[in-house]
Amino acid sequence: MAYTPEPAFTTRPTLTGTFGMAASTHWSATATAQAVLERGGNAFDAAVAGAFVLHVAEPHLNGPGGDMVGLIHAAGADAPRVLMGQGPAPARASIDHMRGEGLDLVPGAGALAAAIPGAVDAWLLLLRDHGTWELDEVLSYAIGYAREGHPLVAGAAATITRVQDLFRDAWPTSAALWMPAGVAPVAGRLVRNPAYADVLDALVHAGRTVRDAGSAGRAPRIDAARREWKTGIAQAASAFAARAHRHSDGREHAGVITADDFATFDAGYEAPVVGSFRGDRIIKAGAWSQGPALLSVLGMLEPLEDDLLDPSQEAGAHRILEAQKLAYADRDAWFGDTDVDLDALLSPDYLEGRRSLIGESASLEIRPGAPGGRAPRMPSLRTTARGAAGTGEPTVDRTGHTRGDTCHIDVVDRWGNMISATPSGGWLQSSPTVPELGFCLGTRLQMTWLEPGLPASLAPGKRPRTTLTPTLVLRDGRPHMALGSPGGDQQDQWQLLVLLRTLVGGYTPQAAIDAPALHTTAVTDSFWPRTWSPGGVVAEDRLGDDLIDGLRARGHRVARPGAWALGRVSAVGRRDDGVLWAAANARGMQGYAAGR
Repeated sequence: MAYTPEPAFTTRPTLTGTFGMAASTHWSATATAQAVLERGGNAFDAAVAGAFVLHVAEPHLNGPGGDMVGLIHAAGADAPRVLMGQGPAPARASIDHMRGEGLDLVPGAGALAAAIPGAVDAWLLLLRDHGTWELDEVLSYAIGYAREGHPLVAGAAATITRVQDLFRDAWPTSAALWMPAGVAPVAGRLVRNPAYADVLDALVHAGRTVRDAGSAGRAPRIDAARREWKTGIAQAASAFAARAHRHSDGREHAGVITADDFATFDAGYEAPVVGSFRGDRIIKAGAWSQGPALLSVLGMLEPLEDDLLDPSQEAGAHRILEAQKLAYADRDAWFGDTDVDLDALLSPDYLEGRRSLIGESASLEIRPGAPGGRAPRMPSLRTTARGAAGTGEPTVDRTGHTRGDTCHIDVVDRWGNMISATPSGGWLQSSPTVPELGFCLGTRLQMTWLEPGLPASLAPGKRPRTTLTPTLVLRDGRPHMALGSPGGDQQDQWQLLVLLRTLVGGYTPQAAIDAPALHTTAVTDSFWPRTWSPGGVVAEDRLGDDLIDGLRARGHRVARPGAWALGRVSAVGRRDDGVLWAAANARGMQGYAAGR
């Protein structure tokens, strides 16, 4: 059978031009990034400005207390780089301490689950090394929105409504910021965050102090802002986190992060992991993220006929789902901030053996492989969730209902710079708001295990194995596409569908993003309470009754959340003829692309 043709209708056109393109999960961030391009900034200036706006525009999906992973390709550079903004566990965050608190999992809400915030330092590092603008120019957009107000999006209003009792009863500082009238705000209400505006002003002031002292160049000024973040801002955040407060297990705990933890962390750059698919090079972050799992899936699928790579056909959807189960089983057995043998896990012979496990029926087991003959070790698995206050990551749950997502931004400019970045964590519902800062700490440590000896076991100074996983595609050595998505464990699953439909099916980017989506939930959830759903699949209704019934006949346990419920991908790119393009997800009526 042939690949399903691109539908005649898309929600929007794929934008094309030659000047510059931006796409993100919120229109204000996209508009900000494009405004920076229009004023002469490059893609990295634009992405940093847009990212700080995301803190204000999507506070339920990311915040300055969170983390980020980016992939960058600078014009004229020989190779792409990973922008690493994932902070590690604090010095006192140990398995023994958590066990001493009566925990068998790291909580999904509360400052005890806070990794060292990495996003702000990473964005400032990128601005210093690859941007061209001064810090005050870049932060002016976010400062304006925080001080003057920004209309609250529907998702943020729904999130505050969901946790309003927690805020009233246990997190009064969060209630004061997000419910000043005593009730959850409605969508569209103008919300101000002057405390966060003051934080950003403090970063700018730190840079100006260096300038006034006679230091030349942008770099010292931006480094001064980084020091202010790691010292002055850190003091307030860590002191507040040390107070006991309600966590998602329903009990009171104090955080363990200190100002010294902030001071020890530096964002940085790393070499990416590189895979190949149908002649293109696929760029991902290392195995401290879930990124290499996408390369594993692509490696299993590449030799198959085109129609078996089509998510709109039953046979293709089945094989895609089964390949993902195998790849994510390997993720959970082998990935972490440790010495991971990716050469073995991504070798053609190993992936051929994994592909041979895909049968005509759905597997109802988690089946990690044994690369090099080494026996895998999996954490203890739970198949049912336990109810308690708070939530894990705000994403799509196992029935397919949307609780929120994370954030993403892509930018390409006329000079050849390209970035794909996924900021997350520090959601307004993560832990109590630090009142003088206007934000809370994140909860990324919930991705670690309290069982010793696992690649992703909790250990001081060790990064949690994050789900944040942007993607770059290179063609003939040049940046061809930048894409990414919110969605926790679904991030690469949804990106995979776009890659298959563009690189194999020949879809335009917007058509590929709009096309009906599905994903498996038969993987270990990376977020509290760490459950899995044997045979679980979530599929949009637009895939059709025949396909969904066919998957059920094969043993998949399919949930149907609606016609337009899954996928949050945005993307930008450069065609072979030099034309730039951008596309963004229409689901939720929040993501937008812009450019010319």
